[in-house]
Amino acid sequence: MSQITDHLTLIRPDDWHVHFRDGPMLDAVVPHTARQFGRAVVMPNLTPPVTHMAAARAYRDRILAAVPKGVIFDPLMTCYLTDDVNGDDLAAGFAQGVFAAAKLYPANATTNSAFGVRDLRNIHGALECMQAAGMPLLIHGEVTNPEVDIYDREAVYIETVLEPMVRDFPELRIVLEHITTRQGVDFVRDRHGAAPGRIGATITAHHLMINRSDMFRGGIRPHLYCLPIAKREAHRQALRKAAISGAGPFFLGTDSAPHGIAAKQSACGCAGVFSAPLAIQAYAQVFHEEDALHRLEEFASRNGPAFYGLAENTDTITLKRCSPHKLEPIPVGNPGPGQEMILPFLGEQGVSWCLE
Repeated sequence: MSQITDHLTLIRPDDWHVHFRDGPMLDAVVPHTARQFGRAVVMPNLTPPVTHMAAARAYRDRILAAVPKGVIFDPLMTCYLTDDVNGDDLAAGFAQGVFAAAKLYPANATTNSAFGVRDLRNIHGALECMQAAGMPLLIHGEVTNPEVDIYDREAVYIETVLEPMVRDFPELRIVLEHITTRQGVDFVRDRHGAAPGRIGATITAHHLMINRSDMFRGGIRPHLYCLPIAKREAHRQALRKAAISGAGPFFLGTDSAPHGIAAKQSACGCAGVFSAPLAIQAYAQVFHEEDALHRLEEFASRNGPAFYGLAENTDTITLKRCSPHKLEPIPVGNPGPGQEMILPFLGEQGVSWCLE
């Protein structure tokens, strides 16, 4: 990475956790990720979910069709784990390069997770196959017990589910996705008996920038509602320290999750923050605020490929300081009355870094 006062050039980053949805929504959002990132790990929680190789290949083709001409972008596909997943098929998909990883959603934990795993014992055989194959397991780490406070669900998951899992499968490669708590940071650092290099975590831009009070500042802010939900300020500060540390287990994953404005601003609004349009710019702003721009390349461009065993991208991007400017809502589908629109994260206030 080279750095001067107002410009920052770094190896092209990757997004290790993104939602593209499907159909017109996919066509609207893919270009924003593809213009910034060389690769992205694509979440499989469609309806129906991506549970087999044919579905993953077809979904990848639809994503590539939405990439702007002249842009080189590699979507890395994942398999949605269900209670009846076949471990041998899963490992075969990984060996053939169809799947980069498998995604574990506790049933009903978040958007389109109703088909997820209801009892971890049901997939022990699949986890054994993944451990033997070296296939990463990506975890939405929250319990779904309604008696557990929503702000405690990540910490309880780590204690009651993840720690026993690591003891049972010490060689399994695990990414605890979109961590939001000090407990998540500590778990990844301590490894809890996992083999070296086997535990990683993604951190989103929005969890680095907002805490739970921001969702209610001046009124309810539905476009800041996400799962896992933003936590107390002390947790946000712990995430910032982890991200800027340069430590290998922590890497960039936006969890950019688009929903139309009507779906967000409803009586039962959807969870998700659409951060893709200003993703790398938002991370740059965080690292600049922490006087750690020299660490951004490790977090955004080096640590993820190292964990996944992939080569770093060979080209670069350049960011420059700029005056914040507003982003308009992004249209979905064909123009007309009632056209669906998506409101980007930070679109109303902008950020102080721009992508050249």
